[in-house]
Amino acid sequence: MHALHRILARGLLAVAALAGALAVHADEIRVMSSGGFYSAMEALAPQFERQTGHSIVLISGSSMGSSPTAIPARLQRGEVADLVMMAGPELDKLIEQGHAVAGSRVDLVHSKIGMVVRSGAAKPDISTQAAFEQALRNAASIGYSASASGVHLAKNVLPLLGDAVVAKSREIVKDRVATWVARGDVEIGFQQVSELLPIPGVDFVGEIPPPYQKVTTFSVGQAQSGKSPAAAQALVRFLTSPEAYPLIEQQGLEPAARAAPKAR
Repeated sequence: MHALHRILARGLLAVAALAGALAVHADEIRVMSSGGFYSAMEALAPQFERQTGHSIVLISGSSMGSSPTAIPARLQRGEVADLVMMAGPELDKLIEQGHAVAGSRVDLVHSKIGMVVRSGAAKPDISTQAAFEQALRNAASIGYSASASGVHLAKNVLPLLGDAVVAKSREIVKDRVATWVARGDVEIGFQQVSELLPIPGVDFVGEIPPPYQKVTTFSVGQAQSGKSPAAAQALVRFLTSPEAYPLIEQQGLEPAARAAPKAR
């Protein structure tokens, strides 16, 4: 019996040591993500946490813009992050400014711009360039985001359709465009498809057509302020693995690793 007790005691000590080792290596990963990849991260984080024991703190912020919650503004005032997920060209700027680690950019997904209307409202035809232009001229009001998709629309699309279209369009800051459409504050709204699909109270009309469509590459990079670089890199490997593809595609995104090469 004494021998059995010693064996059981050694077994319990081994289990305790293993549990302690796992606890030591379980890190908190602070992730700042723009809206384009935020919903995908929400869906993927629990799976990664279960597999690794690490925990993810997910922080929302736009890739660009004047909002104090924008990722560049957060980093400039000293907020700590391990990873930043945002439009690739904006991540390149953070690397140039020294806020993100040089050589750490990894492309995650390609994302298109879509359009929504309030649930139950008639869906305008936007299948062709001409139909899309007419839908914007007919709309009583138009909302677009303060990040990558909205910047493109405000600079390269709306002005081409005339002053009347520009006058009834508004930039939506610090909020999802679809929430404004759902409340009836604007009649139609535009944002990355992945930012529109999760919002209740709207119906998805579709992706906007060429030549107005713009594909944005959302990328991840290591922030200079990060405290858990090894765990952060494990998360990057998970997000770019085929295991993550189904949940990514459910969010209306295309995994960059298996997409046709596109301009950075």
